[in-house]
Amino acid sequence: MRTDRVAVLGAGAWGTALATSFHRAGLDCVLWGRDAETVAAIVESRRNPRYLGDIALPEGMKATTDLDTALAGAGIVVLAVPAQTMRGFLSAIADRTPPDAVFVCVAKGIDRETGRTMSEIIDEIAGRDRSAVLSGPSFAADVASGLPTAVTVAAHDIEAAKALAAALSSRTLRCYASDDLAGVELGGALKNVLAIAAGIVHGRALGASALAALTARGFAELRRFASALGARPETLSGLSGLGDLILTCGSEKSRNFAYGAALARGDDLGGMKLAEGVHTASVAARMAREHGIDAPIVFAVDAILAGRISIDEAMSALMSRPLKTET
Repeated sequence: MRTDRVAVLGAGAWGTALATSFHRAGLDCVLWGRDAETVAAIVESRRNPRYLGDIALPEGMKATTDLDTALAGAGIVVLAVPAQTMRGFLSAIADRTPPDAVFVCVAKGIDRETGRTMSEIIDEIAGRDRSAVLSGPSFAADVASGLPTAVTVAAHDIEAAKALAAALSSRTLRCYASDDLAGVELGGALKNVLAIAAGIVHGRALGASALAALTARGFAELRRFASALGARPETLSGLSGLGDLILTCGSEKSRNFAYGAALARGDDLGGMKLAEGVHTASVAARMAREHGIDAPIVFAVDAILAGRISIDEAMSALMSRPLKTET
């Protein structure tokens, strides 16, 4: 595996933050963005005004709108585009990418049409030996600012995961290796749905006790998904599961939490940034039904977003479920 050159595809908040971290760590890294104005601002003023406008980006950080320039010679290709566009985007670039490059997906979601994870899409289009994911409790602004952050890097082969973790780690970004791709991806995708529920609790001012209870019961649902879908439940106790859940269920810096809070307050949702959990909720609920997974919080979020029930009805249904032992 070549780890000497990294291409980060997607100049949103997360792609920009990772490219910033890799550049500061001394990697030969180039950031690709579709929007010419954003890329020009990154190069000329060292800012990404659309996403991280308050953070000064490092001198010498490279950015381009030319995809072939970004991909030339890359050994690691970081996919920082939205999960629901991943299949089409990867299909369009796969033949333009060095054949030995590894794709590291950092989008946290499940494809709505097929129910496939991002690594499964990479496996299908580019090959099983080229798929990896990076996930964990990490706000883009924290990473771009150089604040200490820890994440998980997963691949089918543990040695490949270790090599990627070593290549992408720095003094402020610590990467742990895993070969449980399914567990890492399920944690990253499903915590977005649970964060919407947490945001609803916050937006309705239901109290810290309710928020803690929902987070804990949401974690139980994560572990049930892992057990049913071939992942290792212990993976969900790590950074990409419990760690990410704690982060996103407690702050409006999380887009999913902020979306849930705005929904609960009755705010206008039209101008809000992408909340991937909105797209994931329906497919997560479908997967739970198909596999017989007890997932009342996921079901409730899906029903609320689809307009089938009100928030008050969902809360009443959750609180009136039959009592049972906790474990």
